Amino acid sequence: MRKRAAADAILVGATTLRRDNPRLLVTSAERCARRIASGKPEHPLKVTVTGAAELNAKLAFWHCGGEKLVFTVDGALPRARRTLDALAGIVSTGPALDWPLLLDELGRRGVERLLVEGGGTIHTQLLAQNLADELHLVVAPLLVGEAAAPTFLAPAQYPGGSTAPMKLRSGHRSAGDLGRS
Repeated sequence: MRKRAAADAILVGATTLRRDNPRLLVTSAERCARRIASGKPEHPLKVTVTGAAELNAKLAFWHCGGEKLVFTVDGALPRARRTLDALAGIVSTGPALDWPLLLDELGRRGVERLLVEGGGTIHTQLLAQNLADELHLVVAPLLVGEAAAPTFLAPAQYPGGSTAPMKLRSGHRSAGDLGRS
């Protein structure tokens, strides 16, 4: 995935880790080589956010790719350290998740381009707090109609509401689509 290769870090929430068990790797050898040639690590920093630190140390996320970082809250810090200290750096943002502090900490660590792959709670929080610069949406050529299916966003007070619509800058069909019209 080109977007992953261009990112300094990839962020997902704990629910996404538990549900999908993602590896979050740059899978193209050519893109990995370009990252290394430009002085970057082979894979972007992998970041997760958790309010309870209920994360299994056996998940694929922890055992492949490069450096990992966990952001949590004070109340979950002891559990995060017990479970994940040998696998990742662990940072508390205080008594509650503090997105501006989290983003500042990533900036101090050299992250200029953060790719947020999900899930819906994280997307909602970042957009509701006006902390996203760009949205790159992929529309899968599938219909998912289950009531419990994950959604991109949850109800929230978004800055500007419907009076501040987004502007579509481009659109294209992916080479990986199913080819149906």
